[in-house]
Amino acid sequence: MKRKNVVAAGHQVTAEAAREILWLGGNAFDAAVGAVFAAMVAEFGLTSAGGAGYLMASREGGLPIVYDFFVEMPRGRMLDRLDFFAVKVDFGGATQEFHVGRASAGVPGNIAGLLQVQEELGRLSLADVLAPSVRAARDGVVFTEHQAHLLQILGPILTHSKEGRELYAPDGELLTVGDRLRMPEFSDFLCVLGQEGREFFYLGEAARIMAEWSDGQGGLLTEEDFAQYRVVKREPVKTPFSGYEVYLNPPPAQSGVLIDVTLSLLEREHCQSGRGVSLTDLVRAFDVTNQLRAEMLPVGSVQEVQATLSATTRFEEYLERYRQDERGDSLPPVPSAGSTTHISVLDTEGNAASVTTTNGEGCGYVLPGLGFMLNNMLGEQDLNPQGFHRYRPGERLSSMVSPTIVLQKGEPILVTGTAGSNRIRSVLTQLLLWILYEGRGVKESTELPRVHLEGDLLSAEPGVSEEELRSLENLYTVHRWPNLALFFGGANSVTPEEGAGDSRRGGCSLEFTA
Repeated sequence: MKRKNVVAAGHQVTAEAAREILWLGGNAFDAAVGAVFAAMVAEFGLTSAGGAGYLMASREGGLPIVYDFFVEMPRGRMLDRLDFFAVKVDFGGATQEFHVGRASAGVPGNIAGLLQVQEELGRLSLADVLAPSVRAARDGVVFTEHQAHLLQILGPILTHSKEGRELYAPDGELLTVGDRLRMPEFSDFLCVLGQEGREFFYLGEAARIMAEWSDGQGGLLTEEDFAQYRVVKREPVKTPFSGYEVYLNPPPAQSGVLIDVTLSLLEREHCQSGRGVSLTDLVRAFDVTNQLRAEMLPVGSVQEVQATLSATTRFEEYLERYRQDERGDSLPPVPSAGSTTHISVLDTEGNAASVTTTNGEGCGYVLPGLGFMLNNMLGEQDLNPQGFHRYRPGERLSSMVSPTIVLQKGEPILVTGTAGSNRIRSVLTQLLLWILYEGRGVKESTELPRVHLEGDLLSAEPGVSEEELRSLENLYTVHRWPNLALFFGGANSVTPEEGAGDSRRGGCSLEFTA
């Protein structure tokens, strides 16, 4: 059977950028990188040149490798008065505080990571890979309902600065469905980046602009932070599950270890014996994994996370808790919009790319002269549960992000990943269970109703078994959502046959052979 190019992304413009690059003769890595840059326009509230992420790459016949280009803690002086403040965001029926400002911005890694992947694994010129995003930023992207909804939610952050208001509310009103978002300064930035490469961002004019914007004005970023930033290649966490090899994001990210333990519990107790996995079984596995996170994976330093990975050697202890239905302590719920996006690509040569990037909710300032907003990762409560600004200078933050690739007999049969902050691990566990163990199609699995357990709160989308939910109410507070919601992530996945973009966030998939 002739192989296809298959792409899944969070927006039509993002997916079309990947398709254009593949048509030009690029491979999956060129396409994934170009699609992320297009997403910086089409999915403006979710990713940015000022953000960070991870890309898992699997070359034909090879094992996956992770490019870690997540945020680092800056080296700037902790001033008495940091530009760091809370902004209330209305989600319709509930409000939530996000911490933004110059001091919320960590050292961004997207540019370093994406350019390194493209240089090492791609085949086109950087200018060709950036061409779709340059065009999208210059000519504009017409707002969809999902974009308009996101802008309504994040409006107080995105329009905090004058430059942000000029972009997102040019006539005094937020852009809405049918309006066109143009980012001319960002288009110019991409053109220069295509010519000068990484040095422009980390050693040149862009680094100087970002450091001057931060230093002495309540921020922590310095020119040294940009000069010292490096992409780290890591070996993924490998999890055997239902006859497949699942490759997950390794430490200092927490997600891979947590998904690994959850899948291993289900594999040992259900899959190996051919028993079905009920909702109760799944929630109990989430509960035990939450206990592991609370007890064994403290956030605050990379060294602490790596040192406590011996938790996986105590798997039998957690398995016994699962068998005995023991409850333990878990971290309390941390609300978050999950301002993240994911792109999955398989090409006709068998190359696979799974890339998840994020900008948090953004720091509140569009950088003059550059046209993009830096992240607010130092203000993300889920990444800083022990208090803000507790990481050591130069240290890489932990994350729940987990680009994922599944192999069978050395061939990629599923490329997936999701947005969703805390929900990333539960979304991916459910997708992997439904696709790999239950044998459901990727499109069906993507639209099935999901659950998520955080602390004692069990959240469920409509369509989850009401009978089983009622049986769990003696253990958990059950919150029934009225519809499929972006709270439950945005999983964009591909198989060799087809792709699936998550409707919760306006996802899109494309399949073609030429």
